[in-house]
Order: sequence, then structure tokens, then C-alpha cells
Amino acid sequence: MTKKIYQLGVEATLDVIGGKWKPIILCHLGQGPLRSGELKRLIPQVTQKMLTQQLRELEADGIITPQVYPQVPPKVVYSMTAEGKSLRELLIAMSNWGEQRVKQAQADGQEVELVHHGHTGFLAM
Repeated sequence: MTKKIYQLGVEATLDVIGGKWKPIILCHLGQGPLRSGELKRLIPQVTQKMLTQQLRELEADGIITPQVYPQVPPKVVYSMTAEGKSLRELLIAMSNWGEQRVKQAQADGQEVELVHHGHTGFLAM
């Protein structure tokens, strides 16, 4: 295994939660355990392939854990680990920053919309 070298701590953070979909997935899982199909319905813009990839990466990093139920077809429910829940304050800060940015863009006359205000998923962690 190759040694990972980070120049800044934020790099290590982004290595785990970086990208468009991971923080959104974590917000939804912050509200409670969900199946992959439920996440797909909550995030309709993500492809199934990308959702599966992101879930696997979050699992490999110890942020979420799957609960596999032995049935046909298999039922898998994802939930946050303690380490995943430790991201709560960071994700709330990111949400607050983004909401303020959208408000400023709207005040500047830009056509931008924020569909869901608040960060209830992060608050539930």
C-alpha cells in the first residue's frame, strides 16, 4: 500500500467526503438508516452506478455501515457510523455557508434556487 501524503488537513477531509454526492448522501443518512433505493429516490439526479460507488467509498472509509438482511432479494440498509456522525458540525457549517451564498446570489439578481432550506439531516446525527 502506498503512503498517502496530505499537504493540508482539509485534503484528508475532502478525500473522504469530497465530491458532489457524498455530503448529500450523508445528510439523508443523518435522518436515519436508508436503503439504496430510498436514497436514489431522495437524490434523483444521481445515477445508480454513482450512488453505489459513493456508498462503497463511504463504507470503505468507515463513515457508513451496511446492514445486510438475508432474504431474496437481499435487503441492505445503510446507516451512519460514530465516525460518520462526527462530521456533523462540519456538514452543518458547509450547509450554512452554501445557504448564505445562495441568498447573496439571489440578492445580486442571479437566477438560483435552493429547494431545501436548513440541514435537518445533519442536525439529527
